[in-house]
Amino acid sequence: MNHTDKILYENLNKLNKEFEAEFQEKFNTFLTNGWYVLGNEVKTFEENFAQYCGAKYCVGVANGLDALQLGIVALDFPKQSEIIVPSNTYIATILAIINAGHIPVLVEPNLQTYNLDPHLVEEKITAKTKAIMVVHLYGQIAQMDKIVSLATKHKLEIIEDCAQAHGATLKEKKAGTFGTIGAFSFYPTKNLGALGDAGAIVTSNETLFEKLKALRNYGSEKKYYNKYTGLNSRLDEIQAAFLNVKLSALDKITSHKRKLAQIYNEKLTEKVIKPSEIKDSVHVYHIYNIRTEKRDELKQYLLDNNIFTEIHYPVSPNHQEGYQTYFSGLHFPISEEIHRTTLSLPISYATTVEEVEQVINKINCFFNN
Repeated sequence: MNHTDKILYENLNKLNKEFEAEFQEKFNTFLTNGWYVLGNEVKTFEENFAQYCGAKYCVGVANGLDALQLGIVALDFPKQSEIIVPSNTYIATILAIINAGHIPVLVEPNLQTYNLDPHLVEEKITAKTKAIMVVHLYGQIAQMDKIVSLATKHKLEIIEDCAQAHGATLKEKKAGTFGTIGAFSFYPTKNLGALGDAGAIVTSNETLFEKLKALRNYGSEKKYYNKYTGLNSRLDEIQAAFLNVKLSALDKITSHKRKLAQIYNEKLTEKVIKPSEIKDSVHVYHIYNIRTEKRDELKQYLLDNNIFTEIHYPVSPNHQEGYQTYFSGLHFPISEEIHRTTLSLPISYATTVEEVEQVINKINCFFNN
């Protein structure tokens, strides 16, 4: 590798290159039409994405956090209800629960899959528990068979955080369709990424669909008449147009990332812990994470060799300064171990097979020395 060649963790410019002509065309049409909010592109995307996921309905919103929050609000739990959530998730999942007026109850993940451990959920269920918020972290669906039967047994709703799992499947059923509501983010780095912030909620419940459409639009079903206390959280027409272009390429994007993951799995040293795939599932590898006690040294060594990595996530939610009201004094050893040892390797749609080989080479060198 030429010393000046950088292997970036993500290169959005390169990633979106092949879509530029179509983006331009969409933008020109958008300008000519002069309809900028909740127009035909949003409607088309909602229909296409619902169909892609295997859900009846989709509601486009401004971002992934709003998708989660509005999903909770629509379910209308009594204030200060408890919602179970993985202790190693991204902070947005927890923030959505708090913003909706409820209490997050952290449950540890399984150390092999990084997803909510169904065996630890039941002991945290109380009379105040109203839902389980499942996160399909890194691109793999959680053990939904067990979680669904727990939810059924205790009459709980399931809300899926699918921000990293567009198109992931378990027994051929797609992320977002196991629970009452599936919330998606289309942040630019996601497998299906917009060119700015964007999000969506999928559901097969018509009543919730109608309510969510109102909630995202000031709580209004009819202009200037506000049935609910809502938000202004509408999917931008121009972002919907870009997402319509990229949705048709999503399976191709997934298959590229899965191919890179397979190379990592086969050739990376056994001295790091690699991701594992659960039976009957398709992992979409939004993130390819490894774990090692030497995480910080390895990260620095790769950076010295012009290889850029990320950490998802460096601080566990219970240690976040802004959340001590909820989690002060609580310890989650499994989650903390993940946060201390995890490292995310380049696996973008813009990452090449050659780059992955170079990353593998450097990591193997690091451990051999």
